[in-house]
Amino acid sequence: MFEINYMAKIIECVPNFSEGRRPEIIDQILASIESVDGIILLDKEMNADHNRAVVSFIGEPHQVLEAAFQGCQKAQELIDLTVHQGEHPRLGATDVIPFIPIANTTMDECIFLAKELGRRIAEELNIPVYLYENAATRPDRVDLANIRKGEFECIRTAIKTDPNRAPDFGKPELHPTAGAVVVGARFPLIAYNINLNTTDLSIAKKIAKAIRFRSGGFRYVKALGFAIKEKNCVQVSINMTNYLGTPLYRVFETVKREAERYGVMIKESEIVGLTPQKALLDSAIYYLQLDEFKPEQVLESKLIASKDKGLEEFLFELSQPTPTPGGGSCAALAGAIGCALLSMVTNLTLAKPESEQITFEFTPIKDKLSTYQKRFYELITLDSEAFNGVMKAYKLPKATDQDKTIRSQKIQEALKNACAVPEQIFDLAVETVNLIHPIAQKGNQNAISDVGVAIANLKTAIDGAKLNILINLKSIKDEQYNSTKKAKIENTLSVINKTINELTGLVEANL
Repeated sequence: MFEINYMAKIIECVPNFSEGRRPEIIDQILASIESVDGIILLDKEMNADHNRAVVSFIGEPHQVLEAAFQGCQKAQELIDLTVHQGEHPRLGATDVIPFIPIANTTMDECIFLAKELGRRIAEELNIPVYLYENAATRPDRVDLANIRKGEFECIRTAIKTDPNRAPDFGKPELHPTAGAVVVGARFPLIAYNINLNTTDLSIAKKIAKAIRFRSGGFRYVKALGFAIKEKNCVQVSINMTNYLGTPLYRVFETVKREAERYGVMIKESEIVGLTPQKALLDSAIYYLQLDEFKPEQVLESKLIASKDKGLEEFLFELSQPTPTPGGGSCAALAGAIGCALLSMVTNLTLAKPESEQITFEFTPIKDKLSTYQKRFYELITLDSEAFNGVMKAYKLPKATDQDKTIRSQKIQEALKNACAVPEQIFDLAVETVNLIHPIAQKGNQNAISDVGVAIANLKTAIDGAKLNILINLKSIKDEQYNSTKKAKIENTLSVINKTINELTGLVEANL
């Protein structure tokens, strides 16, 4: 099996919800987030003392934006800040929503998402929104602590009377139960907590003050001191906003030395949620004094690199004297390539829209192409699995009449399944071709040749899928099934081939 990275852009979103004691509430919020197609949930952390949950998920920009909105909307329904109590500062039911660039994207795109989400939350949910970090509209709002000062209870009055507390989006009035939301764009953050073997909260607060930037500490550190009742200790709760600028190990060593001043030791430390591998690797290199160590020496990294061979791996497997992968998988790959090229042209067009009408018309096409491309990708593997099922059925025992009857039945079932997968490829390629006309006519004409190549790939997908359907029909004994499938192919081809010829002519006329 080979993998294609069909997600051209990957953005992480890490919303913090003001609920850490009722798992059923967070489960409902997560369900609303995961209802958005293409979203991958990475992590969920809940803390009862903080009464807070931190969720991490990734996806393409428009998917992440929609999922963040859905999560915020569900939190508005389920979380009431008027009865909320916890150690962690909070301003809203959904307290903060940061967007983080991960792959093939930029901080500017995350800033755009933050502003678009802020507008939607204010307009559709009637919750005021503040922008922070890289998305901040004012220098004093880069730091989340400045925005959240006074928390929900104090800001209810301040937002109405103090112009400096007015939100970036929405009316200067907190939502009665959901408060406000802080939305932004930032570098990957490490939520890092260090627990001390004491119950003296003043020590944790003094150490937090010593290491946080706004009190004269490390440039990329935010810290507070909390009591952790369930562990009978106190905690220095730290946000590492740039682990490259301020390494994890340096903060740990400073907290350790500061604690020793008060006759206290570190009990344990923890990372909440996900962390970049490099942050941990840098700490290992520091403590083990591995001055000559190289990242490629990590075994798992080497294995991942060797496994992720992508298209080269697929082509090698294709060339081997085995029945799978075969023509059906190639037809699906051709369909995926066609979709990807059309998505490229669509995105180029939307990047410089000539009018609102172009955006209105092309955005739904873009979304469909994204969905179809992913389905083509899945069908690459499904086609191989379906034919492997046929081979497995042919290997069933045939020693007795009963064995022969069961074997024959299983072979016919497997053949129909092997026929169904290329039929899906055929249908999906036809649907994709029917999306092309506005792209060829109104799309970015500098990329018109790419539209032509997309058409050629989709025709390959259609023709390749047809051949795979027909060869499987040859061994299926159900005549009614066979005649129905053949008639469908003939009728569809008579129409879609005309469309393909017209589109090809339109492309060639514009070259």
